This record gives sequence, structure tokens and C-alpha cells, in this order.
Amino acid sequence: MKKFNLAMSVLALSFLSAFVYKNKFHQTESSVAPGYKAVKAFPQLKFDNPVDFTHAFDGSDRLFVVEQEGVIKVFRNKPDVSTAAIFLDIKKKVQYGGEMGLLGLAFHPDYEKNGYFFVNYIGGRGDNRKTVVSRFKVSADKTVADPESETILFTFDDPYSNHNGGQLAFGNDGLLYISTGDGGSWADPHNNSQNKKAYLGKMLRIDVNARDKGNYGIPADNPYAGNKEGFVEEIYAYGLRNPWRFSFDRTTNTLWTGDVGQNSVEEIDIIVKGGNYGWKIMEANECYHGRDSKPDCNTPGLLPPVWFYKQGSDGRSVTGGYVYRGKKWPELKGKYIFGDYVSGKIFVLDYQDGKATPSAVTISGTPAISAFGEDLNNEFYICNHSDGEIYTLAKN
Repeated sequence: MKKFNLAMSVLALSFLSAFVYKNKFHQTESSVAPGYKAVKAFPQLKFDNPVDFTHAFDGSDRLFVVEQEGVIKVFRNKPDVSTAAIFLDIKKKVQYGGEMGLLGLAFHPDYEKNGYFFVNYIGGRGDNRKTVVSRFKVSADKTVADPESETILFTFDDPYSNHNGGQLAFGNDGLLYISTGDGGSWADPHNNSQNKKAYLGKMLRIDVNARDKGNYGIPADNPYAGNKEGFVEEIYAYGLRNPWRFSFDRTTNTLWTGDVGQNSVEEIDIIVKGGNYGWKIMEANECYHGRDSKPDCNTPGLLPPVWFYKQGSDGRSVTGGYVYRGKKWPELKGKYIFGDYVSGKIFVLDYQDGKATPSAVTISGTPAISAFGEDLNNEFYICNHSDGEIYTLAKN
């Protein structure tokens, strides 16, 4: 995610982007009448730089919003709700600023029984930056987390402050998936994304119920489980630049992510085990030639994006979304909805037989889209990083 308080920096560094697909998907309000629009879901609530939105899968229908500085808020899922309580405050642990901060939250599938949840944040101080993936536990009264309950699963160094990825989510397999950026700066100067000995630029997958790595385990079918070459065993897929927000389609178990482009193309990927998504050999569908890069763009096995668009009037920083599986809007069912942080536009894709196409259904958006989320009923929400509001969908 880009520093949302430094909008121009965000724009330059880009999280995610909106899109024009060879001029075939350049929607504007003047040319296409939106069928839906973003409206405030909880008008009496505001949050500080929200970057994630989820629920606890515990039947309570409570909602949780991650504030980038290091706070998780919880509130009732009611349009007239007027207060949000602090669920967890770890600001003293979090290095915050620019694209750094508390970036991800995921509740254990058995949270109702064990009270475990997992976070991803940037720790350390100054240039001593590190990504921290850790587990906390809810307190005895079940309404707030115990801030002293942290168990660190693993950490790794971050050479620069940007391109941190940072989301966590459990798949239908019960395993925890974790996105990491390429480590920052620009043009991946250390070639982390293609380096299978580095945690950076990857989609990781771990088993939080096992203990062969101390506080977690390596799934036996991870691509490099048990390897002798020194490759990171946690790797599920690689070749990503800054995967900003990923999600599972719970019906198909398809793993979607937006991956922010360098200075030309934004992309949407479907992540598969062992996949190499090309950065920094490729920037989406284009051969990348920046910063001492001499790519072999005929490298076999590189997986193309399922959708891409040139940076331009539709935006510069893609924010990955969700396949809609709610009941409120049947017209949207099965469609992948995502947006752009810079332009505030929201886009809708149909996906069938391995092919993505722009949907005839349209949605008018909101500025500074930092994340999308779902509630217990799979209804759709949007985090606005600049105004702190949470939005949902309504008929235009």
C-alpha cells in the first residue's frame, strides 16, 4: 500500500491501479451509466487510514477494521452503529509511515473455539525494518484481544519502506496465505521477486496448526517443502511486485490478487501453486527494461495476468477485490470487483473458462480505495483511506 497520507508518494510508488485494457475497457461516467454506486455503509463511523476489513467467522456478525498505525477496531454490523471499540492496539510495536504499518488481519477458522487471530505488520525502528507475522489471542471476556498474547511466527528484513504486501487470509484448505512485496525502492534492485531464497515478492503459505517450524508448519505440498537448495519453504507462488490485497472466491477457491505495476501496467492475477508471475522480467504483459534490467522475456513458465491495464486516466494503483457471493445484488454474483487507489474507480470482471472480460455491470467508486472486504453474509465493503469511511454498494 502507498502512504495514503502522502497521496503524491502513493501515486508515484503505486499500490494498485485502475485500468485500460488496450482501450477496450476504458469506462467513464460519461460513456457508461453505472448500475451501482459506492455509498457510506456506517455514516456515524470514521477510521484512521483503514487498510483492511473483515469479520471473525464466529457467527457474531461483528466487523473489524485495521487502522494502519496499529489499531484494530470492532463494531456491530448495523448501518446506524455509532461507536467502534478498540479490539487491539499495538502501535508501540508497529513502524508506521508511508506504506508501513499494520497491514493485515485474519481470524483462525476455529476462532470461536481457540480465540486465535493473525496479523502482519512492519516492526523495528528506522532502517531496521522487518515484516512480522504473529498470532494474538482474544481475552477471557471475548470482547477485546489480549495485547500481551503475541506469539511471533516468523519475521524477515525489509530493505526499503515500500512494497510490503501485507495481507493474510485463510484458504478453504485451512492454511494461512500471506502476501509480500518485492522489498521496495523501484525496479526490485535486489531481484527479490525471482529469488526463491527470499521471502519478498511472494505469496507464502503456512500451516498454523503445525509446529515443525517452531510456531507453525510447512504444508507438505508447498512447492519447495523439504528442498535442499535453501529455497524458502513457505513459498506458494512468486514473481510478484506489490500484491496489494488478495482474496479467495470461497465457491471456487480461486485466489485473486491485484499486483501494482512499476510505471506502465497494472495487473490482476489468479495465483496458483508454484506459479511465477514474472516480475521483474515482465511488468504484467510487457517485457520490463528498467534499471539495469536485461530480461529474458522468453523465460519459460511465466504466468500472464488474467487482466491488465495501462496506467492512465483510469488510475495508477490497483487494489485487489473480491468475487461477489452475497445475496443482496444477484446481478453481481460471481463477478470479480476491484478498484484503483488513485482514481477511485471500481471495475467489474466476468470470469469464465479461464478468461476475464469486462462486465456490462458498472459501479461508480470512491477516492483512495485501500481495501475491499466482506461481512458474514458475503456482502461487499470498501475502505476509503483518505476520509476514513467504509462504503458499500447501492443501486445507482
